[in-house]
Amino acid sequence: MLHPRVSIVIATHNRHDVVMDTLSRLENIAPGGNQCEIIVVDNASTDGTATTIRDRFPFVSVIARAHNRGSCAKSFGVARSSGEFLVFLDDDSYPDAASIDRMIRHFEADASLGAAGFTVHLPDGRRECAALPHVFVGCGVGFRANALRGVGGLDAGLFMQAEEYDLAFRLVGAGWRIRTFGDLHVAHQKTAHARISARTMYYDTRNNLMLADRYLPAPHRRVYVQDWRRRYGWLAETNGHRRAYWRGRLAATVRCPSERIRFAGQRLPPDALETLFRWRDVENRMAQLFDDGVRRIVLADLGKNIYPFHHAAPKTGVSVLAITDDRFHRPGRRYRGTPLISTTGIASLRPDAIVISNMAPVHAAATRRRLAVEVDHPIHLWFDESPITIPPQFESTAVRQAADRPTSVIDRPPRPQVAIAD
Repeated sequence: MLHPRVSIVIATHNRHDVVMDTLSRLENIAPGGNQCEIIVVDNASTDGTATTIRDRFPFVSVIARAHNRGSCAKSFGVARSSGEFLVFLDDDSYPDAASIDRMIRHFEADASLGAAGFTVHLPDGRRECAALPHVFVGCGVGFRANALRGVGGLDAGLFMQAEEYDLAFRLVGAGWRIRTFGDLHVAHQKTAHARISARTMYYDTRNNLMLADRYLPAPHRRVYVQDWRRRYGWLAETNGHRRAYWRGRLAATVRCPSERIRFAGQRLPPDALETLFRWRDVENRMAQLFDDGVRRIVLADLGKNIYPFHHAAPKTGVSVLAITDDRFHRPGRRYRGTPLISTTGIASLRPDAIVISNMAPVHAAATRRRLAVEVDHPIHLWFDESPITIPPQFESTAVRQAADRPTSVIDRPPRPQVAIAD
């Protein structure tokens, strides 16, 4: 295979049966008769993964590494690849048969498209998305190979967690467009073994704080370092991983000065900052609320990018009474002075409206559906999900059965929810 059109890259570590199942599903997936190469980076597995792949799937290129470099080991596969387009999968994710072909057509139709995110489906019918609208989920994303290489590719030093944000920031900063498509689908067979919570908390904390120092200019950097320290600290408290959080925070503190110097030439310019964080967009929408007579609001969801909502409201004459988030709510807990409340506390505040302060589009849409049956106030959703058609093989039995029932205001079929890749 000299010139494949598409290179599929997977990294794995001691997940023999999982990656074999994924490769068996990929065996018959090829983009419309064009050649497609599959590269698996084996992260020093001790369960015979590399040997079995070579025996059972001779068409797969195996890169056996002496040390585990996490999901970012895909970078070694990228270096070996020769496709015009690249697809990143996890060792437990796979696309539906037609999505690779459709992905190619999206790239051919838009020369500015640098990354094409897949809609990610979980086994229980939920969907997985990133916390910002122009960031993809790493278990299902396609790249224009020259765009990915042009911004330096994956940073293997991140190991795992937030590598999608790192790539997205660099791609958008370089002028490439990123879009998640409703007709590209990948199934993600998440398993408990794949997610070691203390390790995840460590890398989530360390890497997100490092990215703020790498790419954000001073005003944004101050905001998001404060916000993300608070966010991951609260998540660690909830999940019982305070020690991992503090280790990650300390590691970021040690590395951030050098990161700031190393990436000094890659600070995000104003247009890229607006594309990713939407400060002006949210302020304009909040000003329109004021013009429409709204004076008192409750923000719904302590999203990863809640700051522009919380900051824009008082600038435009709108008072934020509280933030409702059942996951983060604790007695006495506040975000920048504003109390966090449970959903049941909204009615007593008598707001003019509720604004969903979450830019993860699928999660925000799920919050609106939930609030619509729990409160009587107007709900404003500014970052909605794109329409999608779910392939039958990716739709859970529970969701199919619910969709077949008659609907009413008080009996709405449960819609696929979302797991956020923070």
